[in-house]
Amino acid sequence: MDDSGATAHEGTFVRALPVLLLVVGVVYDALTPPEFTAAPLFTAAPLIAAPFYSLLNTVLTGAAASAAVLLLHYGNSFDSTVETVTELITVLTVAGLAVVINRVVRRGNARLATARTIAEATQRAVLPEPDPRIGGLDIAARYEAAQADAFIGGDLYAVQDTPHGVRLIVGDVRGKGMGAVAAVAVVIGAFREAAEQEATLEAVAQRLERALAREGTRREGLDAFEGFTTAVLGEIRHGEGVVRLINRGHPAPLLLRGDGRLRVLAATEPALPLGMGDLGAWPDRADESEFPPGATLLFYTDGLSEARDAAGVFYDPAARLGGRIFPGLDGPHALLATLVQEVRRHTGGGATDDMALLAVRRPVVHQAEVTGGEVTEGEITDGE
Repeated sequence: MDDSGATAHEGTFVRALPVLLLVVGVVYDALTPPEFTAAPLFTAAPLIAAPFYSLLNTVLTGAAASAAVLLLHYGNSFDSTVETVTELITVLTVAGLAVVINRVVRRGNARLATARTIAEATQRAVLPEPDPRIGGLDIAARYEAAQADAFIGGDLYAVQDTPHGVRLIVGDVRGKGMGAVAAVAVVIGAFREAAEQEATLEAVAQRLERALAREGTRREGLDAFEGFTTAVLGEIRHGEGVVRLINRGHPAPLLLRGDGRLRVLAATEPALPLGMGDLGAWPDRADESEFPPGATLLFYTDGLSEARDAAGVFYDPAARLGGRIFPGLDGPHALLATLVQEVRRHTGGGATDDMALLAVRRPVVHQAEVTGGEVTEGEITDGE
């Protein structure tokens, strides 16, 4: 059973617990000698109901607990009036506190729902989901936040069809919180503008370098001195089976062929992350690699490659994906879903870093018809 299934069962049990406590309390009080009391069970029922039930159901749970105390005590001639009144006042007091707790929790949930809505809107604005097909390529992206109920952090991706081909970026901004989100917005905004305007991928990288330098001057303290972004920039020109990559201190992408063969697209020359140009200047040089039909490029952040199990062993995507294929129309999405599931199992659901994944597949063209001197693509499939 996965974590979501276990959580659902736990939630169902907790919601049923107040009723269970009332039933067990009545049975216990009825079957035990008069000197024994089930008052603790009746007291606990409305308290447990408060965070999970509606206001009406919380009040009804408290009323049911109070009624059970009265009926059981008056049905037992051994009990004294003092004991009956004491237990009834205790249950009524706790039931009143449960109502207060219910109102506080409901207000907090409303605020949380508002915050989630804002977070989702922020994610769609800063990190929108790319179209499933861009420039003739199949695209799938996924963002997995390590923090529960978080939607966006310092990881980023973007894909854009430009006059120079399909250009993309996958990166990881140093830091956490809103500062990292602001830096993500700067990087993606600069990338989208540069991808359209710059003639070369190298020029795009330098444009991002300057944008981060300007951002760094607006920060204070440690971030102003050490802020940086690891990133891989890619370019796939229209009609060419080649991918050009510039890697600025980021995990190397993987090329998964349609027959299961895998290649790590490591950078020929290591380079510092974006935003660290003040430590040294050098010309960016893109590496070219074959990108054949049916192959998939996998870009990811270190939330994937640095995910560790209980023994401290890292998840190795290259070792895990070698020899595997993901055919069909949903192949890129299936690849990313598989990675997310395997990382969750590997870490026991305890990932400590956000994870951004981007899969780009070049479909296979089975036939082409030449009409009027132009090549028109015919049947396009999604695997070799």
